[in-house]
Amino acid sequence: MNLEINSLDTAPGAQSIGRALAVLRLLGASPKHGASLSELVAESGLMKPTCRRILLALMEAGLVEQDSGSRRYYLGPELYVLGMIAAERFGIDRLALDCVGRLAQKTGDAAFLQVRRGSVVVCLAREDGTYPIRSHVLAAGDRHPLGVGAGPLAILAALEDPEVAAMMAANARLLETKYPMLSRPQILDLVAETRARGYSLNRGLLFPGSWGMGMAIRTPSGRIEACLSLAAVENRMQPDREPQLAAWLAEEVRLVEQRLRASHQSETRIPPGAVRRRKPEGEEP
Repeated sequence: MNLEINSLDTAPGAQSIGRALAVLRLLGASPKHGASLSELVAESGLMKPTCRRILLALMEAGLVEQDSGSRRYYLGPELYVLGMIAAERFGIDRLALDCVGRLAQKTGDAAFLQVRRGSVVVCLAREDGTYPIRSHVLAAGDRHPLGVGAGPLAILAALEDPEVAAMMAANARLLETKYPMLSRPQILDLVAETRARGYSLNRGLLFPGSWGMGMAIRTPSGRIEACLSLAAVENRMQPDREPQLAAWLAEEVRLVEQRLRASHQSETRIPPGAVRRRKPEGEEP
């Protein structure tokens, strides 16, 4: 889990908000097992008293809860409520979750829906296939910088060159400290390769033996905000199987994009009986 604690320190009180968000993201990275106070202190870099105060404030708001037996902390019910409300606006999961499940079923491997949030990519959903040997390097809630992993690489490669450069600059320190196995020239080479192929391929660069494939999803306005991806052990993503995996991935990406267009058209369609404003004479159309 990689966090920029001070990324919000631009206004009075913003530091506290940034720290609280960092704690929430750490808990989001371990939704099933939660985290102890000592683990949160180690991962966040916060002082123990500060971390405890943040947890108490988040618990009071219902954003965090603590198991009375294990004393471990978990995301709270109020976050679920807020998430359900936000999903009405950022509802790509409603349009893509069945696609993730179908990919897992067809391939037998792990399938993911990932969304872009600024210079990072967040995993929203994971579905496992039936193949008994699985890659466990990505779970719902995990965050990676653009370019790191098959999904983030697919999204980065779909951006225009100036934005690619801006995202690389924004993540430069994080890449250098947390991902030394990926240099800037190497990521840019992978971007070029992804553009030429039409999908990304991560050949075990982050974790030896764990391969990934990703394809970006384009919104009706042309923005790249999400992707579908696959992860498998190395022998499941070799050249003899690669074309079929890419075809299945492309099929589901097209379906999500069709649904996004239909949803956009539904939202922008003028209701029956609505009257268009008549333009005054001489007004530009």
